[in-house]
Amino acid sequence: MSGRKASTVRRRVEQVSVEGGDPSRRERTDTLATEEPLEIRIVRSEELRGGRVESEAATRVAVTMRTPGADFELAAGFLYGEGLIESGDSISAIRYCVDAEQQYNVVNVVLARGVAFDPSSLARNFYATSSCGVCGKASIDAVMGPACARVESAVSISPDVLVSLPDKLRARQAVFERTGGLHAAALFTADGELLAAREDVGRHNAMDKLVGASLLAGELPWGERTVLVSGRLSFELVQKAARAGAAVLAGVSAPSSLAVELAEASGVTLVGFLRGNRFNVYAGGARVAPAVHT
Repeated sequence: MSGRKASTVRRRVEQVSVEGGDPSRRERTDTLATEEPLEIRIVRSEELRGGRVESEAATRVAVTMRTPGADFELAAGFLYGEGLIESGDSISAIRYCVDAEQQYNVVNVVLARGVAFDPSSLARNFYATSSCGVCGKASIDAVMGPACARVESAVSISPDVLVSLPDKLRARQAVFERTGGLHAAALFTADGELLAAREDVGRHNAMDKLVGASLLAGELPWGERTVLVSGRLSFELVQKAARAGAAVLAGVSAPSSLAVELAEASGVTLVGFLRGNRFNVYAGGARVAPAVHT
């Protein structure tokens, strides 16, 4: 391979138009979001051979279909969300496996010396699609994920700030503007300042990249931060937000029933259908000021 993977590719397409009578056809070039597998492996420092990772020493944790870019953040965020690591200090290094045939599609996460890891504790099969982060889960208990502290933040966010967030996120979605085919997750202050944004073909991957960026920077838990996602609010996104300590999770589409239950149980304010000048508050309405009344 000549280099790292690109987040987009160009393809020839045939565009068909039915406006004004008979259908017309023309060829054009279209930009597509790249979707390729990423294999995430864990390596214990004690198993390194002269600083190198031997293939037999690496434990294959998962394969997820993702858009290349921020792969190290994705790997770190995924492992944190799964409860396999507890902080950025758990990681000694993250590297591409350059000896593999799919060298930029394989990431080795090297644990810091002394960090415990039991491969038999893994509850996920090795494959998950870009659209569903729980397809490989092996049991109901595993689906519910690792236990995390209840979010107790007393932060308050105004409705005016909330309705301003989608436009701010869209302005940062560079790859979406070129392809129209990516999800996004973004981190905001209570005043609506956009701190970070990540894109991916998978909703849960975009969130993992966002979590991973903060984890590696030593900026977890999020506490008073608000997270906005571009699609529907699945329970897994609530789980990841709660694990990262976010006070508010908002989405432009609907939540599932389990997402609402999990938000209530974990102390996360959950906002859905955040479009135009309206939104619904499904849990934790006390953080939306002025208070939301039923």
